[in-house]
Amino acid sequence: MIPITVVDVRDSEALVVEVLRSGAIAQGPMVKRFEDAFAAIAGTKHAVAVNNGTTALVASLQVLDLQPGDEVITSPFTFVATLNAILEAGATVRFADIKREDFGIDPDAVPAAIGPRTKVLMPVHLYGQTANMGKLAPLAAEHGLHLVEDAAQAIGASFEGQRSGSFGVGCFSLYATKNITTAEGGVITTDDDELADRLRLLRNQGMRARYQYEVAGHNYRMTDLHAAVGIPQLEKLDELTAARQSNAKRLSDGLAGTPGLETPQVLPGREHVWHQYTVLVGPHAFLERDELAAALTEKGVGNGIYYPKLVFDYDCYTGHPLIPRVSAADFPVASSVAVQALSLPVHPKLTESDIDYIIESVREVLGA
Repeated sequence: MIPITVVDVRDSEALVVEVLRSGAIAQGPMVKRFEDAFAAIAGTKHAVAVNNGTTALVASLQVLDLQPGDEVITSPFTFVATLNAILEAGATVRFADIKREDFGIDPDAVPAAIGPRTKVLMPVHLYGQTANMGKLAPLAAEHGLHLVEDAAQAIGASFEGQRSGSFGVGCFSLYATKNITTAEGGVITTDDDELADRLRLLRNQGMRARYQYEVAGHNYRMTDLHAAVGIPQLEKLDELTAARQSNAKRLSDGLAGTPGLETPQVLPGREHVWHQYTVLVGPHAFLERDELAAALTEKGVGNGIYYPKLVFDYDCYTGHPLIPRVSAADFPVASSVAVQALSLPVHPKLTESDIDYIIESVREVLGA
């Protein structure tokens, strides 16, 4: 089986052993080293490491002092952590439809979702390419909205030379399957000194110094062990990204012209880091998306459906007081993408023969 992702952190062994031998494994100098390296990549003054990507989203909303009834606009086509974080922060969620070409929130759909209680715009940079920040950032500024980027899948991605996570408050995941991993972990990036200071207080039980409590806080800390896993990967980010980009190009070249299959685009002015290589299986394809997924699995090609439904379209959210009544029909583009999107392997560990086999398998089962 060619896996959809491969985790290889063997380069981290020396640093992990260093932390273990030090006897100090909680948040410490290794976390600071990781934060400095991450901030340099994001192009921001601050990077605040936390224990996972969901925490990054929750904490970023919590420091904005949202009040009951305040609203956050986001995408309906995303991982559930985006929605859960908004609900945990006590905000009301509003959705705006997406653009098919980048899977990101549609700037033209956002104004209709803005109301008198809207406080935050939270675009999601899905699959490794940013949303249209050239329109979304000015839109947020025009309406006086905080901009919180769900950049969980987009470390190193950029829009017109500006890195994801640097347009507002950036939230990244370092989960095991991400382009950069610490097994579990997250990072918040910002240029705002006051926000960074509040985030560091919040993650450490509200302590400025030991038993000096300044806010009601949480334990959102990253450990030095986790940071040690991530540091060598940050040092190789350009190399890892280049491998993903090369693999994606080969896939797109090989799959071009496959009947009913729409390959992902790299839009002008954007650097795509290919967390996932996501095709769309159109209505005129030889097989439907789920049938294609099953056929590829049978042939030994790993694949993933991210995400099979719109984020709110589950029984546990029905009637939730912080989610207004919406249906999939309200978001026609996101709804069509949810039943057509299929991700294929694109990770750096693929061999040339792996990629050739993926291409051959997809074309064969789709009758090309």
